[in-house]
Formats: sequence, structure tokens, C-alpha cells
Amino acid sequence: MRANYKLQRLFLDLPLSSGELVALGKEQAHYLLTVLRLEDGTQVLVFNGRDGEFSATLRPQGKKSASLEIGDQTREQAPQSRIDFLFAPLKVGRLEYLVQKATEMGVRKITPVFTDHTQLHKVNAARLEANILEAAEQCGNLAIPQLGDAVKLEALLSDWEPARRIIFCNESEAGNNPGTILNDIAETDLALLVGPEGGFSEREREMLAALPFVTSIPLGPRILRADTAAVAALTAVQMTIGDW
Repeated sequence: MRANYKLQRLFLDLPLSSGELVALGKEQAHYLLTVLRLEDGTQVLVFNGRDGEFSATLRPQGKKSASLEIGDQTREQAPQSRIDFLFAPLKVGRLEYLVQKATEMGVRKITPVFTDHTQLHKVNAARLEANILEAAEQCGNLAIPQLGDAVKLEALLSDWEPARRIIFCNESEAGNNPGTILNDIAETDLALLVGPEGGFSEREREMLAALPFVTSIPLGPRILRADTAAVAALTAVQMTIGDW
């Protein structure tokens, strides 16, 4: 069942059950009372990434504090996706966009990967986690993708569990249609690897091609920006072997 997009959704990092009265932190209370100007008795939806989604009633306590009365469960927790997203960090604005879209597309884990052509060599994990939560609130996700530690490509591959297949978005792959290749993949526990602006180096492509747990796919006849390629690839994967 899809989320009710008419109601404000809020992530709460605590156990949820009907009948509880939950005190909001200062930032969330400020957001509901001052930014959104919600009034006493307003209905919202809350989730924590574990217990499903619940209705809740806003109960202001002055101008700066508020609590939520937790009501009935509106959606049960859905099974966690089995697709991880591995990506080379982009410039900050596009980096945040990429993390938001990966969250909306329903990935299980988001891991920054440093490659030969990566332009950004440090990521703000707290900022990315905030973007993940905001995107999950807005798009109706019940599961919250885990943010993995940033890692170099060589280290990622050397520690990789061979039973988990990596789908490698390869700008040099022959052909235009990834669907034919994706339909032949039998594994359900997967990761999608998307490169940086400028693509993967020849050294990296050779390294990936030599690994039995890596499957290379093309992304059509046109050159795509890295963030566009990521959304296109996630769409293709979800439609062929994902949960669409």
C-alpha cells in the first residue's frame, strides 16, 4: 500500500506503538509548529524504518514544544530492498540529489566509492544522512537506506562477498539495451555501481571485467551525466529484477 501523500510524514528514531505520547525534539517541534504552522489536533504520519507507519496527532505545548499522540498503524513494515547503491561522489549539489534519488528508488544501502576520476575526495556523512531521511519522509518510504562508509574501489572489491553480484554501469559496454543482460541475472542480492564524471578509468574497467561477480551493462546510445546515469540504471534494475 502506498503512503498517504496528503499528510505530513515525520521520521522518529525511537520504537513506535499505538497509544504512546512521544515528545518531539526542538528541531522537529520547530518544523511542525513554526515552519509548517500546524495546529493542535493536526494529523501526521510517523515512521522509524522498523515498525511500519503510524498515524499521530500533534499536541503543542507552548510555542516551542510539542508531542505526538501515536494512533493506529497505517502500514506494516515492508520487506527491505536487496539492492545496494555504490557511487562515486559528485560535486556537493549533485551529490545530495543523487543520494535523495537513490533513497526514493528504494535501495538498501548507499556507499560512496572513490575511483580514479572522482573529483570529490571527502563526503559529509551527517549531511548525506540528513538528505536520506528527508527524502524518505517526502517519498513515503518505510525503510531507511543505510549510509556506508566511503571506500576506495580497490578496497571495496577486495572485501566483497562473491555471492553478491555487482551490476557495473559501463560506458564502454557494447550495445544499448541493459534489459537483456539484467533479465539473465539470477541473483536477488545485488549492488549497482555507478562511476564519476568522466567515467571509470581503463585500469578500473579491466579490474572490474576480471571479476566473476561483476556484470557490465550499457545505458543506451547517449552520454549521460553521472547523476542521470544513476537514476536511469536504478530504474532499469528495479523494473527488471527489483521490486517494481
